[in-house]
Order: sequence, then C-alpha cells, then structure tokens
Amino acid sequence: MNAPRVAPRILAIAGSDSGGGAGIQADIKTITMLGGYAMTAVTTLTAQDTTGVHMVEAASPAMVAAQIDACTGDLGVDAVKIGMLGSPEIAAVVAQRLERLAVPIVFDPVMIATSGAALADAATIAAFERLMALATLTTPNVPELAALGGAAALRARGIAWLGKGGDAEGPDVTDRLAVPGEDDVVWTAPRIHTRHTHGTGCTLSSAIATHLARGLSLAAAVAEARRFVRAALLAAPGFGAGSGPLGHYAVLQA
Repeated sequence: MNAPRVAPRILAIAGSDSGGGAGIQADIKTITMLGGYAMTAVTTLTAQDTTGVHMVEAASPAMVAAQIDACTGDLGVDAVKIGMLGSPEIAAVVAQRLERLAVPIVFDPVMIATSGAALADAATIAAFERLMALATLTTPNVPELAALGGAAALRARGIAWLGKGGDAEGPDVTDRLAVPGEDDVVWTAPRIHTRHTHGTGCTLSSAIATHLARGLSLAAAVAEARRFVRAALLAAPGFGAGSGPLGHYAVLQA
C-alpha cells in the first residue's frame, strides 16, 4: 500500500465572509482544492454578500493570538496567508506571532472589498509595515499599491511584492512580480469580462501560499496561482446580484 500523501499545512489569518466568496471561506476552498490542509485564525466577522459589506465585528487580539497558537503549536504550519486584519492591535499581535515562524508568508494587504467597502482604517494600514517586512510576498492590487506609496515606495522597502493589475483599465490584465536584486517577472493575459470577481485577491494569495508550501519558487507559485484564479473566474456559478463568487471547484474540471 502506498503511503498517504502529506498535505501542506496552510494557516489563513483573515476575516470571515458570510457570503462565502472571499476571506476565510475563499481561503479554505482554495487551499483544499489545491491539495493543502487549511487552518484558520479568524480576525473579523462580516455580514457580507455579493452587494457589499453590511456589518463588521473584529475579534479580540487575544483571541486571534490564541487561534494562531492553537494551530501552530499542535498541528504545525508550512505556510501562512494573511488577509483582512480588522485593527492595528490585531496586526501587531499577528506580526508578533509570525516572527517566531520560519515558513513562507503571503500578505494580502486588504483595504477595500470588491464591492468598494473600506476594510482597513489608516491606523491599520500603518501597522502593515511590520507585516510587509516579515512577508515572503505582499500582494497589493491597484488601489492598495497606491495607498502603500506606489511601486517606488515598495521597491525602497526592499521587499518582494506582486502588483495585481485586475483593477486597472484595458483589455489585458498585467501582474508584476518584483523581487529585490532580480529582474521583474511580468504576466499579461486577456481580461476575463465578468462581474463575478468577489474573492479574487484572497484566492490568489492562498493559492500562492499553498504552492510555496509545496516547495515551488516564488515565480512558479505565482504562475500556478494565476492559472487557478483564471480557471475559477471562468467557472463562476453566477450567484448573487452583485460581484459574485468564483468557482473554486474549477480545479476538479481541469
């Protein structure tokens, strides 16, 4: 009998999306579909659907820390994905816990939901600095990149980052991976025209973390994650009146 394959253990630290399209729910679907074992530390509860975020309630920093400790202390962890944090205090305690780990960390600096709702205040965004310094990769979209000071500011920080181009205008989507001391890696692909884009950033960052935990290089992990997101966009089930969820099950149809 063949020995069972050991799934990489991915800890997703993010908010809960009651509609299931983004946040922890998208993370769990992505990690599971890609063959990983998903663990979670929930930072915030949101009452959310495809039309917007209707209510947000943050967990206590102590509760977030306890969830991280429970996962890493007993189950172990091979990679971490960070999403919505909810408060500067939560950002600080997450950074403190992750400084103890020597695993890949993918930080999606969530500030605005696909619907346009603000998910991070100025103090929380300021607290992102410590996490960006810790992260293996930071993955801002167009408005998040601008809020962090732009490409020049990220290069000056000496960190690796992936500039996501889905929010830019034009018929193509261009994503740029910038790693200190290396030439940028650029991917360009035709835009998939759909309103069902809720959770694309969460899905991408979780997929990158899962592939990094498998031992892929940063560029290869991003390439594979992009392929998964595009497949999930094409497989979107069409739910909801607004920005609908992706079809994470697309990997089963490939």
